[in-house]
Amino acid sequence: MDHFENSGLSFDVLDSGDESAEAVVLLHGFPQLPSAFNQVTALLNARGLRSLVPSQRGYTASARPRSRRDYRTSELVSDVIALLDAAGLEKAHIVGHDWGGGQAWALGAWHPERVASLTVLSTPHPAALVRSFASSTQGLRSWYMAMFQLPLLPEALAAQTLGRTLRDSRLPLKYVGRYCDAMADRATLTGALNWYRGIPFSARTPVGPVTVPTTYVWGRHDFALGRAAAELTENYVRAPYEFRELDGGHWLPEVDPDFVAEAIADRVGV
Repeated sequence: MDHFENSGLSFDVLDSGDESAEAVVLLHGFPQLPSAFNQVTALLNARGLRSLVPSQRGYTASARPRSRRDYRTSELVSDVIALLDAAGLEKAHIVGHDWGGGQAWALGAWHPERVASLTVLSTPHPAALVRSFASSTQGLRSWYMAMFQLPLLPEALAAQTLGRTLRDSRLPLKYVGRYCDAMADRATLTGALNWYRGIPFSARTPVGPVTVPTTYVWGRHDFALGRAAAELTENYVRAPYEFRELDGGHWLPEVDPDFVAEAIADRVGV
């Protein structure tokens, strides 16, 4: 399949591997593109798995609603459910990084019947993240989330600083160029930033514990997400759980694809 639809929106999908094999859905974050997972999906396909990588809401003109409410977590989760339905999948193994990780946690908590397993990269469980604000410097790390609530200013600042921020965070230069080129389109940048602007609407529907087998992968040098939230995450999983820490940063799919693919494959059981 190359696309699916949800609520009048049309999403592109990178679908690779054997269609009859177990399926892994990989969800990217900000300001990534589906190509963030290219190295990971090649490794998963080589292990006999099918991979489905959708372009997320807001990142393409055909799936870019304007209202901030349309970026609340329940809507983001509904996109994944629509993908599974369109692919004819009763359930799939879900992988999420950055914002895609938050999306994955919510899917596992709210729709465990559709999730064979979770592998979440970088992003702690949302409740662990909130709890860590009181016991660590996570609030200081997350200052930009409040700033991104403003209209227009975040777009203006990102246009000037995104490239430098990505380089300083040790994202490989080929991805820096790719993501900056995509975000140079103001509508795409606004669509991507609207994930942050949907946070106030998402707070009304908290994400509880997940009850599906879960692996959480975290880089100890992550500039955005600290150890306190990472270590608290196990308190919100009521199923077999593994925490894998590596000597890396935030951009795990791009920088550490072998480690990521191995963690996914081990969780899937191949």
